Order: sequence, then structure tokens, then C-alpha cells
Amino acid sequence: MKTTAVDRLLREAAPHELLVVLRAVLTAGWGAQAVELLLADYGMTELQPVADLPYSREPMPVHGTLAGAAFTDQEVTFETTASTVTTHVPVSVRGDRLGVLAVTFATAPDPAVRLELSRIAEALAHELLVAGRDTDLYLQARRTSRLTLAAEMQWQLLPGRSCTRPGFALGGQLEPAYAVHGDSFDWSATAKSLTVTLVNGMGHGVDAAMVTHLAVNALRNARRAGVSLTAQADLADQALHGHYDGREYVTALLLQLDLATGVLDVVDTGSPRVWLLRDGDARRVSFDEQLPLGAFGDTRYTTQRLQAAPGDRLVFVSDGVYDAVGLSDDVHGESGLARTVIDTAELPAAQVPGAVLADPALRRAAAGTIDDAMVVCLDWFGPDADRVTAAAP
Repeated sequence: MKTTAVDRLLREAAPHELLVVLRAVLTAGWGAQAVELLLADYGMTELQPVADLPYSREPMPVHGTLAGAAFTDQEVTFETTASTVTTHVPVSVRGDRLGVLAVTFATAPDPAVRLELSRIAEALAHELLVAGRDTDLYLQARRTSRLTLAAEMQWQLLPGRSCTRPGFALGGQLEPAYAVHGDSFDWSATAKSLTVTLVNGMGHGVDAAMVTHLAVNALRNARRAGVSLTAQADLADQALHGHYDGREYVTALLLQLDLATGVLDVVDTGSPRVWLLRDGDARRVSFDEQLPLGAFGDTRYTTQRLQAAPGDRLVFVSDGVYDAVGLSDDVHGESGLARTVIDTAELPAAQVPGAVLADPALRRAAAGTIDDAMVVCLDWFGPDADRVTAAAP
């Protein structure tokens, strides 16, 4: 059966039966002996098999397994036994890594079949995003334990975990994944620009999640109205103050990157902090901090500017990372973060946040616990990346 036919069957399948349909197709038409869908958990450390009931199947570690290697490297891997070969195929859409499709055959599939499986996995990824509007099955499958209510709210607010385009790549992670409070990130791209928003709502638990939700949606509402970056900050400030009267507020970092020139306009209201990796050297980039959003309701925000160069990496680190160890900590202060940014330079943007948060020195300094932290990584490849892709046959 051709890939186009499989695509059609997936589109026509009930949202909760995507795996059922795919398993039937690959078994009958491709000779597969077993078909499993493994979705990355919220901590991005385990691959959880999709099953009818949550927590009913044992997860598979990302690190140290062939399925995990397919997920992290975004390449097909093979696991061979005496009688079978399991092909692990990344399930990703537009750079957002969802999991792995594991298909077991009697013998190793030839290159043509592997290519078809990769196309099927991409089609499955698209359908998983659509199906998430109508069923909880795949959201449940990602969980190795229950989320707090605040964490449930925060994960539903995100645009995704990662995003890749010819001109840029993004990745973000929240920690602790199953109990995050007020940290959140958002992004949106057009043909000309990329807007990235990083928000840290004050407080803990549901209260922090609620103020963050209001802030993110106020910023989205303003952005979708087509107003400038400073106007987005102004309107979000008014919305928060109008609701909370200054009792609750958020610190935020608003950025707009011109994809053709690398000019980065920034509104900094206190958090997170920015690290620039350029030519193998990492340094902290400081901006003039303005008042938090919602503090007074009549603040007029201004932009500051940073000129990015092709190949630059920006790593945004929230207060939760710094608070875990303290700014003056000898083990993992500013110099420790600089070292971590450099050490993760060869990783794609999607993997950097998790690697920073899992850094052993940070974990030791924080006694293994990080409370409400966020790391986001942005790579800008330069304007030529877009032109090369557009010119490709």
C-alpha cells in the first residue's frame, strides 16, 4: 500500500484509533509483526507506549536505548534479535519531536521501505496534533505520573516543545515537568519575523499558572492584532493590572527577530536572562530591566536592540535555575552556566533546554530539585538559509 493511501486512512480514522488503523495497515500490507507508538513524556526523559489506559505500560528510557537514540538523533535506528528487527522511526512535525514509531519485521526493511516508514511517521505526527483536539488518549499516554493542575494548565498553553524552519530553530523545556508553576514560553513566525515570548508569573501553583495564562493570552491577543512589540507589552500590562490591580504581575522577555537582517528587538521586564553563544564563546547579554507587566498598568515600554549574526545561539534561562543555586554559587553560578552553554553547543536547539536543566553540576548544587524553571534555546542560521531552501529543487 502506498504512503498516500496510508495518509488518507489516517485522516479518515477516529482520533483515538490512529494507532489501531496504522497497526492494521502495516501488519496486513507491509508484513509488520508488531507496531507500537512511543510518545515522549513531559520530562523528555522517557518514551511512553500508547495504550488505552494511562500508566498501564512500562516506559522506555530515552537515554541508553535504540528507540531513544531515534528520538534524540532524529534518525532511524534498528534493534535486532535472533528472529526480528524493530525499526524505530522518529515521529516529528515541523521540528516538534513527539515520539517514535516502532515497527517490527522478520527481516530488516530495505531503504525504500524505510523511506516510506519515515513518511508515514511524519503523516502520523500531523494527525496526532489534530487528534489532540478531540481525544485525551495521546496526552494521557505521555504521562509517567499525574500532572499537578498548574502543570496541566501550563503545558496546554505552550505552542510546542520545539520548532524548526530553514532560518531558525527553537526548543523549550519546563522543570519540574509534572509540577511547574508560573513559567511559560510562546512563539510565532511570519515570512519576515519571529516573535518569542518568555513569561514568569509570580507565585506558586494554580495562582501562578492563572496569572501566566492571562499574560500569555493578552500578549497573543495584542500580537494577533498586528501591533508593535512595545504595544504588546503595554496592552498586556493594562490587562493584568485591570484584573489584579497590581497584586499579581509577571516578569517577561519579549523578542522579535527580523529573519532577513538578524536585528533583534527586545522588551525586558525582569526575567529570564539571556546567554549568547557566538564563535564558541558564551556571554551574558544584559538589557535595561523595565517594570513587570501588570505592576502599574500605565507603564510605557521601550525596545532595546541586539544584532544577531548568522550561527548565533541565544539561551534564555529563567530565575528558577538561578534561584536553585544562587547567583554567587561557586559551583554553578554565571561561570557554570557559561560552561554549560558551551558544552551543549553541538546539540540541536530542541535538545539544549533539557541538557541545561539536567546538567550534573546544577543538579548537585540544587540538591537534585529545581523549582519552576524554564530554558529556551533559539538558533538563527541567517538569511541565506531561507534563500537556499527556497531555491532548492
